[in-house]
Amino acid sequence: MAVGPILVVDDEPLNLDAIREALKASYRLVFATSGSDALAAARRHKPSLILLDIQMPGMDGYEACRQLKADPRTAAIPVVFVTSLSETPDETYGFQVGAVDYITKPIHPAIVQARVANQLNLVRASELEQSHRDAISMLGEAGHFNDTDTGLHIWRMAAYARAIAAAAGWSEEACALLELAAPMHDTGKIGIPGTVLRKPGKLDADEWVVMRTHTTIGHEILSKSKAPVFQLAAELALRHHEKWDGSGYPDGLAGTAIPESARIVALADVFDALTMKRPYKDAWPMERVIRFVEENSGTHFEPRLIEIFTAILPQLLQIKETWDARENATETQT
Repeated sequence: MAVGPILVVDDEPLNLDAIREALKASYRLVFATSGSDALAAARRHKPSLILLDIQMPGMDGYEACRQLKADPRTAAIPVVFVTSLSETPDETYGFQVGAVDYITKPIHPAIVQARVANQLNLVRASELEQSHRDAISMLGEAGHFNDTDTGLHIWRMAAYARAIAAAAGWSEEACALLELAAPMHDTGKIGIPGTVLRKPGKLDADEWVVMRTHTTIGHEILSKSKAPVFQLAAELALRHHEKWDGSGYPDGLAGTAIPESARIVALADVFDALTMKRPYKDAWPMERVIRFVEENSGTHFEPRLIEIFTAILPQLLQIKETWDARENATETQT
């Protein structure tokens, strides 16, 4: 992952030279000698990190940092103050205006190198996490590219799944992972012909044979990654159409042989699908949806999860309201 230069800002040439000597062997460096120059340099060079003096004539470092954080083009760039101001109120104010760390003058090269390396590692970790989220988003959307599902279905369904998992006793970390993985459960639909996915009526027997392969196709695609989120997504892709009574597919698993993750996503997916308008059906009234879900306790769905579903129904309805408003706002803008 490419790293931008480090922007060093100080009005004293000796201080710039000291930082240059400490970092020049490992990093590309660009320099500015005032707060206003720092703003322009940050926009021009897109640095990965800014080392910013505080006590400068004209615009001081506090104001420069405040303006950097107010500009969408530079707000995400971490700022480390390099300063002789080391009292607690000074540091507190620096963090309030947006700095992530302090280096005290006179600088020690080893400390500067360590602090810079630490901040750049955090930048790389953040960029990697965003890359994962982008990949997840694209795979989720790809699975529904030729489908009749529209709008924010996969994200709303994932929010339902997270809420049910939390109520079922999952840890916060596990719930967050499920919410990330759930949107990819239908990735395998990318391998299903559009004539099947978009058919405006019921599928015939041969078409159902084709449709059911989306579970194994999705598993094959997603299981190639060893990352936990993709391993969970592969599990969901393969098992989200299994049913509690063993009448589902692809393998007719029953009861607790079905991973709990897939049991939760199956419930969240059906609940959301029934409340959605599609080309071949209107959205069901909520009373009918709830009745259907409860009537399928012990057949399609695990009875314990239906009890949880009923207990947290107000929370699920609030999630639906929030995502519906977001979808309506998106449609209005377009």
